[in-house]
Amino acid sequence: MYGCVQQTGFAVQRCTAPYTMNTILQPHSGGKETNMNFNQTNKPVIIGVDHGYGNIKTAHTCFRTGATAYDKEPTFKSDLLIYDGRYYIIGDEHKEFTADKMNDSDFYILTLAAVARELHIRGVYDAEVFLAAGLPLTWVSEQKDRFKAYLLQNRETSFSFRGKSYHVTFADAEVFPQGFSAVADRLREFKGVNMLCDIGNGTMNIMYINNGKPVASRCFTEKYGTQQCMIAVREKLMQRFGAAVDDTVIENVLRFGEADIGGQYLDAIRETATEYVSGIMRRLREHEYNPELMKLYVMGGGSCLIKNFAEYDPERVTINGDICATAKGYETLASQRLSKNGGVV
Repeated sequence: MYGCVQQTGFAVQRCTAPYTMNTILQPHSGGKETNMNFNQTNKPVIIGVDHGYGNIKTAHTCFRTGATAYDKEPTFKSDLLIYDGRYYIIGDEHKEFTADKMNDSDFYILTLAAVARELHIRGVYDAEVFLAAGLPLTWVSEQKDRFKAYLLQNRETSFSFRGKSYHVTFADAEVFPQGFSAVADRLREFKGVNMLCDIGNGTMNIMYINNGKPVASRCFTEKYGTQQCMIAVREKLMQRFGAAVDDTVIENVLRFGEADIGGQYLDAIRETATEYVSGIMRRLREHEYNPELMKLYVMGGGSCLIKNFAEYDPERVTINGDICATAKGYETLASQRLSKNGGVV
């Protein structure tokens, strides 16, 4: 939903921002963000997909989590995906939160769109793909196998997206824990006691990393993503002014702290965002967060809310605003796993 940049505490590479519903991040070099999988001659092509409730993220793209189905070709079709005889407009809205991402076909359709975007950047339209995806920390053990089967429901498929035809063979898939995947390649930087907080649109994932080692018994998932803030802002504006404000305006304030609107509306949005951030910090304290005893590493689309509306010590808090960090982490982990197997899927 949001993107921002902040470098404090830990060594954080360049982050990209802001993001729109159709952002494409061009491949870049230097630092740990270099995508070792961008060589289009790699077989299979490893594509990381972060299935958020607000946005679908890949290593180089970000778009809204929305897939509206039609039986006939729609009038507006700039982001049209055609699959199995049906038409889908991609990215027109956010998906409603559900604890089971496999209860409909939406995330599968959105996965095809994500794969198409990444292959299009490479100029490849017929490929063997290894999917690297993830689930919230506390959902992985129970839902991992089902989600993998969901993603691989068709090992070979053909579809079109944005007027281009694709033929994809899915070699395999792997499901990793959200949040943690984004920092898995630099755990040595997490010295002492650290709390990782990944704020998404639907959930907030929390885990401890002590002396570079994740603590499996101290992982938590809260239904307190940025969508809760959006709902609170809408209610505040309706109660105070009797006005329905477009979500684009609200998002601009949450992402940047500013918007070209009347002062009273701006103050109301900022006030509500500050209250929401206070709720985040309260939940962290419920999980024993103490800034005097540990460092806090914040990431995810909601990290800008902490940056813009929280009071914190920049020496003790790191904000990584790269909204694609988790998808990049999925690719890194998948690449490492394939390398250990000698490149064999």
